[in-house]
Amino acid sequence: MSHVFHIPVLGLAFSIDTPVKVARYGISSVVSIVDDILIERMREYYSHKIGEEFVPINKQEPDFRARRITAYLNLLQQIVRSQFKNLLKSDFVEGTEITKYFELLPDHSELKQQYLQMLLMTDAREKAAIQKILKSKIRCGEIDVNIMSKVDKVNYETNGKSLGDQFTDAVAAVRGFAQSDLESSIILSAGMNPRLYSSLETYPDFYPHKQGRLKKRIILKVSDFRSALIQAKFLAKKGLWVSEFRIESGLNCGGHAFATEGLLLGPILEEFKQKRTELLYTVFDMYQSSLKAKGLYVSAIPEMRVTVQGGIGTAEENSFLLEHFKLDGTGWGSPFLLVPEATNVDETTLDKLIIAEQSDFYISGSSPLGVPFNNFRGSSAELLRLERIKKGRPGSPCKKKYLVSNTEFTDKPICTASREYQSLKLKELDKQESLSSAAYKKEFDRITEKVCLCEGLATSVYIKNGLLKPREERAVSICPGPNIAYFSGKYSLQEMVNHIYGKGSLLKSVNRSNIFVNELKLYVEYLQKDIQQHITQLSDKKDKYFARFRSQLQEGIEYYKSLIPFISNETETYKKRMLLDIQQLERNLAELI
Repeated sequence: MSHVFHIPVLGLAFSIDTPVKVARYGISSVVSIVDDILIERMREYYSHKIGEEFVPINKQEPDFRARRITAYLNLLQQIVRSQFKNLLKSDFVEGTEITKYFELLPDHSELKQQYLQMLLMTDAREKAAIQKILKSKIRCGEIDVNIMSKVDKVNYETNGKSLGDQFTDAVAAVRGFAQSDLESSIILSAGMNPRLYSSLETYPDFYPHKQGRLKKRIILKVSDFRSALIQAKFLAKKGLWVSEFRIESGLNCGGHAFATEGLLLGPILEEFKQKRTELLYTVFDMYQSSLKAKGLYVSAIPEMRVTVQGGIGTAEENSFLLEHFKLDGTGWGSPFLLVPEATNVDETTLDKLIIAEQSDFYISGSSPLGVPFNNFRGSSAELLRLERIKKGRPGSPCKKKYLVSNTEFTDKPICTASREYQSLKLKELDKQESLSSAAYKKEFDRITEKVCLCEGLATSVYIKNGLLKPREERAVSICPGPNIAYFSGKYSLQEMVNHIYGKGSLLKSVNRSNIFVNELKLYVEYLQKDIQQHITQLSDKKDKYFARFRSQLQEGIEYYKSLIPFISNETETYKKRMLLDIQQLERNLAELI
């Protein structure tokens, strides 16, 4: 690979076309394929942009969701291939695409070193020969896709009859990717969905072709080793190989936050480092046996990468993670929201992000999925939510229905962010006359905190590209990780990549703690909040949960103390501060008992 970092999925729309912006430079990125309505509108936009006829795929057509996704992914690949072809035609002079490709590469890469040597050559014929070789060695970045495994709504015919497992949202999205021309990976996140995982078994591209090559690969986004092993073994029994484990911090990340029970990123990475070989051979034995039963044979163990993402902020942290934990790559997500060249953030939201402070980013109960969600206080969607409450009309119109799940009041699931649900739930609340005013307000806030993510996470790309239709809501939801608070500017792609590789720092005057300290702080605060919410009604089960949570945090603290001497790429002052930060958080944790 050209680069040792990737751009993870960012909401629904923020990275929906990022491959068109960065893939030709060898940078891999991830597209969400949850929202087929957004996808169809982006396909129309890009079809017109490149002068191709756009033939809509209507909702009345069979398997429209999968077909929309396939058509859009094929279009992305077509555009990226065309861009890369033009890049290869450009000359090695200042300002050209081919020059930008090589200037973005890390200085330690073999390709970059060959490029720098080429620049020093004086013999025209020899220089031209080397340039030809350089062009033959470069590759596009991957166009990967992401699915939240459990966002898998059942769909119905007009007569109310279920369309069946084959047409649930996530299964149809997998089919859209599987039937596309892409040779890339699908990232499965948010836990295991047996129905979805089993559907992968039906597509030939997930099985090895000649020389064991996989045209379509599987990446699991995981938060701990145990989960990774369980999911990988489940897939291996079906003859499906996991090509990468993408470890993500439970709390120091963007989007939904899947907190562990106090298990911190450092110890998780250490476990993967210690057990990686065991994981590889355990899974391969099962994989090989399963393939044999299907009449397929593979002798060599396929590649199994391990990468990490969530809260990485400096080149020093990036290189330490790669070197100390023997990782194959890192993911940089939220900082790229400040790079207009790479992502879709409308100007109003971007300006707010640039001046935002740490307190503006928080873990909320905003998601209809009932999972903690990283939120931004200054987002127009959050302001609209508060305005609707003030007007006595909390909740949102529910148009897309991707996150419907609640059946308290209805036969068919509805969304907890919808006006329908919140109205019914608040009427139920009003009948509880025995509640104190404080208890009533607490429950009222919990109900009305939910926001429509289906619309809000898509709006920004419509605004930025002039695609917003009349009467469509302009409110934007955005879900950066807390790490974005340290970045305060609008950056070029070159500036951000230079920052990642240590060729220039965007945080020179910023007072920022170590990545592990930042995550530990989030976990201590998370535990404190959870204890406060349950302190008056503490069950034995919850008490044991808190004890286990605290114990694992303490184990993580001891691990970090022992890790500090190995951080050789930082100063003694930095390491001393890291120890003091950890000791303070340890005291904070002790005070929670």
